[in-house]
Amino acid sequence: MTPGSPLLFGYGTNGLADLRLDDALALLADLGYDGVGLTLDHMHLDPLAPGLAERTRRVARRLDALGLQVTVETGARYVLDPRRKHGPSLLDPDPRDRDRRTGLLLRAVQVAAELGAHAVHCFSGVLPAGTDEDTAWKRLADALGPVLDAAASAGVPLAVEPEPGHLLATLADFHRLRRTLGDPGALGLTLDIGHCLCLEPLSPADCIRDAAPWLRHVQIEDMRRGVHEHLPFGEGELDVPPVLAALAAAGYRGLTVVELPRHSHAGPHQAAVSLPFLRRAAETAPGGVSSVRPDQRAASGAVHRKAEEGVDAERRGPTTTRRGAVPGAGSPA
Repeated sequence: MTPGSPLLFGYGTNGLADLRLDDALALLADLGYDGVGLTLDHMHLDPLAPGLAERTRRVARRLDALGLQVTVETGARYVLDPRRKHGPSLLDPDPRDRDRRTGLLLRAVQVAAELGAHAVHCFSGVLPAGTDEDTAWKRLADALGPVLDAAASAGVPLAVEPEPGHLLATLADFHRLRRTLGDPGALGLTLDIGHCLCLEPLSPADCIRDAAPWLRHVQIEDMRRGVHEHLPFGEGELDVPPVLAALAAAGYRGLTVVELPRHSHAGPHQAAVSLPFLRRAAETAPGGVSSVRPDQRAASGAVHRKAEEGVDAERRGPTTTRRGAVPGAGSPA
């Protein structure tokens, strides 16, 4: 990774749940985003519905036509169980339930490989009632084994997210998992910057510096210390410019994705105001941070033309062009 590379901003489809996927992608391209955090859910590339392979190829063509990069996220609330939020998890007592979550992650790896995604995001889940922590950690490591094997074969990193309230909640927990698994090359980190502010002992910028060698995916939103609530920028306590400076200094080249999963009712508006906020923050970051690639400066106004080309290409049914995954900071080239 090269320090000073332009940051790439995206927006999560879990914050655009009221839009059709094609409409959401077109919106983000029109607004000038570099990419998208694509949450596999019943309304957006349903991972359990028939015809996943062909539907994935269509999405790949659409992303290419719009010039959008992608990371695949697996945080849909009820995609596996209509009654349990984020259930079943990798920690469930019933091995059949754990296998269902592992199966979803294996599908996500396949989708990510077809899309040329930067990474596949996942999380541990909440410690089940009546389960001790040592047992839960063993279940987590065992369940992730086949997913890491598939990710390594596909060349797509598996980026685990520390999630407040989950077994794996902090950066220290991520390192515990990494050591337990023997530090596999396919294992990386999803770092949610708001979560750092919420509960980590270090500042968000220091969290980035410490996590840089394993950083494969970044989510960002505003938040307050001690309160796990994803907020639009300006409504919390996050000092964004130092965060962007730290990402740039680390040479991070994945997507930095706005994560507002409870704001779909105002998703298009939040997407429209978040990108200018981030670009202003980049301009005022210590040392200055570039957030616009040279090809974007030269291609102003080309988004609609590319979108139309994508529609025509879908009608002709061309062969999908796989965009290579970009490794995160500190990974081998």
